Amino acid sequence: MDKLEKISSTDPTAAERKQDHIQLAFDSQVESLHLDKRFSYEPLLSAHPDKNLKPVSFLNRSLKIPVWVSSMTGGTEKAFTINSNLARACKAFGMGMGLGSCRALLESDDRLKDFDFRKIIGDDLPFYANIGIAQLEMLLKDNELFKLDQLIDKLQADGIIIHVNPLQEWLQPEGDKITVAPIITLQKFLDKTKQKVIVKEVGQGIGKESLRALMKLPVEVIEFAAHGGTNFSKLELLRGDKQKLEVFKEISRIGHSAEEMTAFVNEINEEEGNAVLCKQFIISGGVKDFLDGYYLMKKLNATAVYGQASTLLQYAEKSYEDLEQFLYYQVEGLKLVDAFFKVR
Repeated sequence: MDKLEKISSTDPTAAERKQDHIQLAFDSQVESLHLDKRFSYEPLLSAHPDKNLKPVSFLNRSLKIPVWVSSMTGGTEKAFTINSNLARACKAFGMGMGLGSCRALLESDDRLKDFDFRKIIGDDLPFYANIGIAQLEMLLKDNELFKLDQLIDKLQADGIIIHVNPLQEWLQPEGDKITVAPIITLQKFLDKTKQKVIVKEVGQGIGKESLRALMKLPVEVIEFAAHGGTNFSKLELLRGDKQKLEVFKEISRIGHSAEEMTAFVNEINEEEGNAVLCKQFIISGGVKDFLDGYYLMKKLNATAVYGQASTLLQYAEKSYEDLEQFLYYQVEGLKLVDAFFKVR
């Protein structure tokens, strides 16, 4: 009996596995210059993880994993299917969810079903409605904040996300004019409302001085929506005419990455101390996988989860099963990185 046969007698998968190793050895070569230098790999200090991830306290709820479904879409039949799949996944994996713009529901319930997912996600997980800063400005001007309260009530949402998107509105063919600085609108709103508020950008990120002003307001969470993921300024340019795209295309390359914004938040916390009122963050924008999310959460000196939008969208659009499989592997990845990788 040769060596391979002896191994096969005790491990019936050995022969096939060894053949795979031989076949794939050359394909598995990696160059050191491509090393991910964000982490130190420590293979001796832990066993394989055999437990669930430690729950995360966020927005006064307990999340099973530190992942947030970032605001995406609504108002179409396709959006209903996507959001249904996402809500099911939130329930199964214990994640929080932010809806896409609910502007249409301020005036009509015609598309209510595209957003009405509290019964799916359950009562124990955070679930937030969403409108734009331009709509909030108009509601304040017209003394119609009651419409926002009605929106939150009908969705049984925990609060409202305000997306601050001046570049998108300027470049959108049907865009609304923002006539008041968003920080002033937000301050006025917070003075009048009892609702829990999340503030986010839509793909450019937020510069340090805007972050500084925002972190001094009593908002529950700031979501980065940083540069590096879906960029809604570019999206609007692609919807418009070719000449406008040519003139303004470089604007979509301006902004702040999630890593840069992480550094901004740390600096502001150090500089402003007790003046900082917002203590929780959703790190999103270009977060492709568990490695990106884990790294940035560890680098941020504040309570945080990481958010994904287009990465989840591509699976939610296919089927719930595809989305479920993707998230399962992400959770397994988070367990692995927590056991064996240390952030440098």
